[in-house]
Parts: sequence; structure tokens; C-alpha cells
Amino acid sequence: MRENYSPIARIRVAAVSLAVLCAAGGVLTGCGDAGATITRLTVGSPGPEPYTLMSGTDATKVTARPRAGGTRDGDTPGLYGGTRRAASCDQRRLIAFLQANPAKAKAWAGVQGIPVSDIARYVSRLTPVLLRTDTLVTNHGWRDGAATSGPAVLQAGMGVLINGYGVPTVKCNCGNPLTQPEKKIKAGGASYRGRSWPGFQKGKVTKIRPRDSREGTIETFVLVDPGATMGFERPRATAGALDGPPTELPPEETAESPSDSPAPIDSGSSSPGTDVPSDEPSPSPSPSATEPTETGVPTDEPSPGASDDPNHGGTAPAASEPTSDPGSPGPISMAPTEESGASPDW
Repeated sequence: MRENYSPIARIRVAAVSLAVLCAAGGVLTGCGDAGATITRLTVGSPGPEPYTLMSGTDATKVTARPRAGGTRDGDTPGLYGGTRRAASCDQRRLIAFLQANPAKAKAWAGVQGIPVSDIARYVSRLTPVLLRTDTLVTNHGWRDGAATSGPAVLQAGMGVLINGYGVPTVKCNCGNPLTQPEKKIKAGGASYRGRSWPGFQKGKVTKIRPRDSREGTIETFVLVDPGATMGFERPRATAGALDGPPTELPPEETAESPSDSPAPIDSGSSSPGTDVPSDEPSPSPSPSATEPTETGVPTDEPSPGASDDPNHGGTAPAASEPTSDPGSPGPISMAPTEESGASPDW
């Protein structure tokens, strides 16, 4: 005999079925972040799975951004910080390191969706900044000769490189490539591992979405200094030498008192060894790698095969193997020592 279900009964059956499927696997789109575990990564630490090691990239004392948490557009004024006329990331060294390590270069380029041969040009078109909020990303690491990936929260004060749509793409203190977090992962409902820090709250973790691609890439970023005493403009793909003069703080900033990002503390919830920095020695550029030369501000003209996807992820073109002579890594605009006053101590 054929059974006839009322519309209400059908809705109830569908709801129960969806709940069972979500509880069983948590893998369906729309099921949220069931079972998600996010790793906290602190300033001053490369984390457990670094591509390389770099020092002097992070700031341990930053004034908290008044509006933290939720989702922010990559072109929001004051979303990022920095030190005027000084760089927080050594792009030259990152390029030289990848050119000297073909296996890591292939994995790194695959995450960014570019061919290996385009790494130098791609990196030179990124912009160094400091995070001003604890930020949710997908962190792509390297362990035991293979690439890894997983959701992570980067502590405010960490140095990153951002692309032309305002999305973090490189973690400066270890060279790890970054992409946007999966949409199903929500910071408020996930569990966390790794060392915590004073002031960390799930509700204040920020997601950053790319600027609307229909508006084109960002020409100038409005940054705030670590103490939130002034704003200034930094043109895209420059590293401090062309920073604008001090300006008033962006409208969203308030007169809140500075909130330090102190050294992390043990939250008691981390797994043994979860956030212990690697003892891998800081690599020196290979003698076979050509030293980049200062040639001014990189152009914004896209190179063949370069990814213009604002998310900088997804399917990557077939990566070409580096040659024994990587050649010049292309133009990089780094802040001259005499202008920055105190260049990072690498």
C-alpha cells in the first residue's frame, strides 16, 4: 500500500536524515565544523611543520584592533599593521631558499596555484604586513619530506605576506604558504590545540575574505603602526621604501588603550610537541642560487601562468621543475637599510 506523507512529515524526515549524516561524518557541505580541530600558532614561533626558519618577522606588542572577529574584507583600512618604512618579511631569502630546494618549491608552488618557474615573480608581488587580529587560515606545512595542511589561528602580531586581494598567502617566520580556511570551519564551534596566549577568545578570531574580484586588485593598503598611533599607506608589492607619510587612524579605530600580545602561555590543552619549533637550522641560500638584485618596484603586469584567483588556491597548473640555474628571481622592492632605520635581523 502506498503511503502518503504530509508536507510537514516530509520536512521532519529530511531534517532527521540530515542530522544523522552530519553526526556520522560531518563532511557534508553545510554540516558545519563537526570534529574540526584548529592549531594555534604563536608569534615568534615557526610552528611544528615549517618549510624554513626566519627570525625578526613578528611583533610581540601590538595594539588590538577594536573590531576583531567575524569576517572582514581584505581591503578594510586598518585590518593590517606594519612599521612605516620597514619590512617584516625577507622576500629575497624566501625566493633563494625555494630555488635551492626543488621538492619544497614544487609543493609550495602547488598550494599557490602557480608553476615553480613563477615563484620569484609571484613572491615579489606580495606585500609584507603584520596581523592585527587573531586570524583563521589554512596553514600548509612540510614534514618528513611531504606537504601537510590544516586549519590554524595565527596570533595577532605575526608577519605575513598578502596578495593583491588582501588575503594572507605566506607565514613569514617559516615560509609556509597560506590559503583561506574551509567555509565549513567556524572558529567558535571548533576545538583547539597548541599553546594559547592572554586575550585569546574564539569569538575574536577573524576570517579574511578577498576583495571583490570585480573591483580589481588593491593598489594601496592602509596600515596602522604597532602602537596604533598613526596610519599610513603602503603601495601593493612594496616593502616599506615607498610608504606614505603618517596619517590619522582609520575611522574604525578607537582610543582604546594598547593591548599587548605577550609571550604565549601553556593553555594545558596542547598535545605534547604540538607547538615546539623545529630544530632545523636556518638555511643559507645555496651558492648555486643567483642573488636577487634591487631593481625597484615590481610591476603589476601578470606573468604567464600566474594565478589571479583572489583565493590563491585550488587546482594548480602543472608545476615545472626548477633548473640548475634558477636565474634572477625578478624585481623585489625591499626597504633600504638607511631608510628603514632598523631592517629585520635575519
